[in-house]
Amino acid sequence: MHAGRWLAAVSLVFSAIRIAPTQAGSGFAPDRSLAVRERVLPGGYPLKPSLPPTFTIPVEVLGFSPPGALYLGQRNSLVSLDFVDEDHLLFTFRVPGLIHRQLKPGDSGEGDERQIRAVVLELPAGTVEAEALWTVHDRARYLWMLKDGHFLLRDRQNLGLGDAHLEVKPLLQFPGSLLDLEMDPSQQFLVSNSLEPAAAPNQLGTVDSPATAETSMTSGNQNPSSDSDIVVRILRRESGQVMLVSRARSEVHLPINSESYLESLRGRGTQWVLNLNFFTGGSRILGRIDSVCVPELEFVSQQEVLAIACDSLGAHKLVALTTEGKTLWTDLNPDTAIWPLLARSPDGLRIAQETLAVSRPVSTYAPLDSEDIKGQVLRVFNAATGELAFESPLSPVLDAGGNAAISPSGRRAAVLNDGAIQVFELPAPPPFPGPLPQPGKSEKRAAR
Repeated sequence: MHAGRWLAAVSLVFSAIRIAPTQAGSGFAPDRSLAVRERVLPGGYPLKPSLPPTFTIPVEVLGFSPPGALYLGQRNSLVSLDFVDEDHLLFTFRVPGLIHRQLKPGDSGEGDERQIRAVVLELPAGTVEAEALWTVHDRARYLWMLKDGHFLLRDRQNLGLGDAHLEVKPLLQFPGSLLDLEMDPSQQFLVSNSLEPAAAPNQLGTVDSPATAETSMTSGNQNPSSDSDIVVRILRRESGQVMLVSRARSEVHLPINSESYLESLRGRGTQWVLNLNFFTGGSRILGRIDSVCVPELEFVSQQEVLAIACDSLGAHKLVALTTEGKTLWTDLNPDTAIWPLLARSPDGLRIAQETLAVSRPVSTYAPLDSEDIKGQVLRVFNAATGELAFESPLSPVLDAGGNAAISPSGRRAAVLNDGAIQVFELPAPPPFPGPLPQPGKSEKRAAR
């Protein structure tokens, strides 16, 4: 389904189920009273972290070995590093071994079986408190950490809920392979993309496909003879209730918070309009951004949005805005920092960005070669100001990310570097510049 038409359906459906009332109105004028100076981030490749590590946990004794160079550029998810809480880390990684091809009917060429080892490490000693071995059947991201110490584990069409003891229980089953997951900052809602047979009937035990799927499929799917489609759903995470489902031609990235969704609309030339659409109706124009590519949009927190734009030289610009339309800060990556990957602390006060450091700008006419890669860099920003709080090299280079984490308080960073997990103590992040939502307010509204 066309993205604009699908997003319009989101507003109608959410308006019907009344997720969260809000003060929404059309014609909102963004705050342009104060120009924000563009900060240029450091170029080059740091040889060492900007702070000395507080703890160091060797990873070879855990069974980890760096992946071979043949994986570079394939964007395979090989590692995940996450804080369970301030004093525990969950480290998971691919166990080297033979690759078993899956021969079941309907399996794609990406259906490679692999073993994932998982360990929960206590800080500061690095003692293994729990361990497990999982089997997954593709090379995409398989783990998402939750705020309460639990995590989501994906394998094919199955989504499980795991805890700090690494016990995983079934949570949701989809009618086809689950390709990707996203969550709003409160983690109340999931946005899922799955590959499913065209017009697949509901099966016992799988997530529902409400009647809206049929309407969306008819209006958006222009190839009815296709054997399968991308199916996009918005679900309540705890109950699995499907609130919207639609078929699309390709995977859909839909940034949402608990009250709205965000879209970028083409303006004149390289200008894009950022439009915030409330689930209960109405919208706000947050601002306009110049970008030669479609800006990638993310909610850092309930009240802050981060846009990643591109300039004509291929450099990426980070622009932070409030949901009231005020630009907080702008940071410009050098054109030798490519493939940005973002993560945020659970409280939304810290942003982590991983990029590949390359020796020259990369473009369509000068594509990336493995010899151009100097390394991988983590940079941690204060979400309120955009100021750089910490940077570190990462090794081995993992172009799908997963080799760095920020603790729930934003006061600790963990990186996989130089044969160890290195943990760093950071200063407290500055508060968000404005009033915060009352605790529990969005959750109470969402439950109505």
